[in-house]
Amino acid sequence: MIEPEASPFPQLLETMNAGGPVVYLLCALSVVVLSVTFVKLMQFQMLGVFRNKLAKQAVKQFRNGKSQAALGLCMGCKSIRCQVVAKAIRGQMHPHINKEQAREEVLRDAVDRLESLSSHLRILEVIAALAPLLGLFGTVLGMIDAFQQLENAGNQVDPSILSGGIWLALLTTAVGLAVAMPTVAINSFFERRLERLTHDLDNLIAQVFVDNFDQTSFQVVENANAWQRA
Repeated sequence: MIEPEASPFPQLLETMNAGGPVVYLLCALSVVVLSVTFVKLMQFQMLGVFRNKLAKQAVKQFRNGKSQAALGLCMGCKSIRCQVVAKAIRGQMHPHINKEQAREEVLRDAVDRLESLSSHLRILEVIAALAPLLGLFGTVLGMIDAFQQLENAGNQVDPSILSGGIWLALLTTAVGLAVAMPTVAINSFFERRLERLTHDLDNLIAQVFVDNFDQTSFQVVENANAWQRA
């Protein structure tokens, strides 16, 4: 008869008990990392951080002189890029607002939105830096305990005491690295997405408030030819 496979949870619990309080603390930090990651992914998804197609289309429509069509595209999209572009277009079209002031207001709004998106990412940075140090701290404590047991053994030294203590001590370092490495990768992913979003917002705002030189280039050529003829 084939015996059922043993559940990994008792073994995991036994390993955590062997590692001591440091391993429990590192496990708690890993739960925090997972929670922050889930929350930020949901926030990024809801605000359309991973989407930029509609905002680019709206800016293209606006630069082609189709302002209402551009606003219509932005109104049908809830992404942060579309919201910022819609505000920029309304500021550019408003007859009683200075364009420089409108651009400054749009930039301020974009910075506020980026600040909201970057919230809680500092937690990931701290955990990524703290987890290896906690693991090393647990290893040092484990080594101290192992050598104390070796000293208490006196003349009846058992090598298994030292080897077992070292194994348990190194366990905390392994757990610390296991928590730190994915945390660094996750934090780098979010930071890169924010850098890309910052660049896109700056580019989109500039395209709304700066004249389309591609459309007016023929006028420059005509003026240059007229000046040469004169």
